[in-house]
Amino acid sequence: MPPIRTLSAVLAATLLSGLSAASQIPLQAASKLDPAWKDLTLNLNSLLQHWPNTRYRNGHTIVPGTIPVGTLLYHGRPDSSLPDVPDWTAVDPEHSFPFCGSPAPGLFSPNTSAPGCWHLTLAATRPLKVLYFDGSSAANMKLGTLDSQDLLLWGQVRPDMWMAERKRIEGLCAWGKEWGIDAYVRMEMDFEVMLCDFHSGVKLVSADYLATWWPPRASPPAPLPPSIPEDVQRVLEAVRLEVIRGGSWHNRYPGDTRIALDLTKLVSFYDTELVPSLIPHRLQTDRWDHRLQNISTNDAEAVTARIRAVLSNERSESSGVDWKTLYRVVVDRYADRLELLQHLLHTFPPPSELEERAQTVHMQLRIMLAVYMPAGLSPSENEDDSTWAAPVWQACATRHTSPIHDLLRLTPSERTLLYALDRTQREICRVIVKMWEQGVRAGLDILIPSQSPILEVDPSVILRQWEKDTDTLVAWLDWSVWVKCRPACDPEEMCYLPTWPYFLPRWDDPEDDPKFSWKRPQPRCVRQVAPYERL
Repeated sequence: MPPIRTLSAVLAATLLSGLSAASQIPLQAASKLDPAWKDLTLNLNSLLQHWPNTRYRNGHTIVPGTIPVGTLLYHGRPDSSLPDVPDWTAVDPEHSFPFCGSPAPGLFSPNTSAPGCWHLTLAATRPLKVLYFDGSSAANMKLGTLDSQDLLLWGQVRPDMWMAERKRIEGLCAWGKEWGIDAYVRMEMDFEVMLCDFHSGVKLVSADYLATWWPPRASPPAPLPPSIPEDVQRVLEAVRLEVIRGGSWHNRYPGDTRIALDLTKLVSFYDTELVPSLIPHRLQTDRWDHRLQNISTNDAEAVTARIRAVLSNERSESSGVDWKTLYRVVVDRYADRLELLQHLLHTFPPPSELEERAQTVHMQLRIMLAVYMPAGLSPSENEDDSTWAAPVWQACATRHTSPIHDLLRLTPSERTLLYALDRTQREICRVIVKMWEQGVRAGLDILIPSQSPILEVDPSVILRQWEKDTDTLVAWLDWSVWVKCRPACDPEEMCYLPTWPYFLPRWDDPEDDPKFSWKRPQPRCVRQVAPYERL
């Protein structure tokens, strides 16, 4: 098939005048240069969602937000007193319950002489100002989960502080006091709220002395045995699974809605104008391994300065755009359709049905573009000329964002979000329009009749090319909505995505051992009832 040589250059030249000059780069570069902008899009579509932040645990985004009045927080502890120092709370009681009775003398061997344990329920009495770290930011690891917190708190990545949680929470609370930060939101098995002051902005709703989750023993507590007794193990597995279940309630969009993020003040390490020093590192590593440890001193200081600025400027005027919904509209528009397209292209029919399959696929491409096609559109007779399809791409790539470019009140964060979405939409539409245009010239579009195809193409050839184009686009977008258990799990199972080794047999097991499934987490079905499986 003759290559379509002119499409990208023509489309780049026909952008709506409202688009910024920065977005008018050759379309082919969108997927071949620094992928930070599509990664930023992926990040924004993942905020406060457990599934994507479990998949890619190293966070790159810091966002101010609030916890509304009346929101409940939970805290397990060895007594009924409110802490007088910063401490951790959970948004779901299933997450705090395992800490009920801790630390006496440890999570796996609590005070077995006590018949119960204390579980506190708190409620926000005013909007709580929070700062959210995305990713699995509560996972105590040396492989990148704590990088953004380290940079904010200490100005550099500190692998030596990976288990210094007391210093971390006290340091963050002291750092945020200037701007009235009440808490920090992070995620591990579920979302947690690092509350700076239990006597400000929250009230005690209930202090419950609950039945213990560990089986009672007649003898005094003993040192932790080499292996956990079978009866304790069975209960422990059930409690552990419920923590995972609590997190799974927030797996997908819209995520945990009890935290309201202000995306007009979002700060991202994927902003290449703010943080150019990380570009070379990202080009050499997979998304799983993106880190912040190679950031330059100047860029680290610039990020901290940006965060200080957005926290100080409480009354900054923004555009009013609902960025979370706008980004989701793009995902909703294309996710299912691209998944269907992949299915049609991966299930190759027998030779006698190839032409029919090509027409079926082409109809799906037309359906995706139908609302962008002007009447009277017809292909050029020149087989190398694809400029006739430029109006379709122009409408597809700019329809959702072109009105926003005319707005005067955009914060720096909003301009970053707009540019990232522009880049992502351009690549999606470039690929779809390219495939559709090829099909039209091959005579596959029943609504654009021609005397004879401009291109004489074997259906198997064009199907294979479309398969490659679609797979490349889906891999480039890398949306977590496509990461699921296939086939679907049975009723007694749940779809589980392993990550940080919460459940390693020993704490000293090496984090970077490649045999552990959380290194490149893939979804799998696990039992929700006994007998449980290793997570």
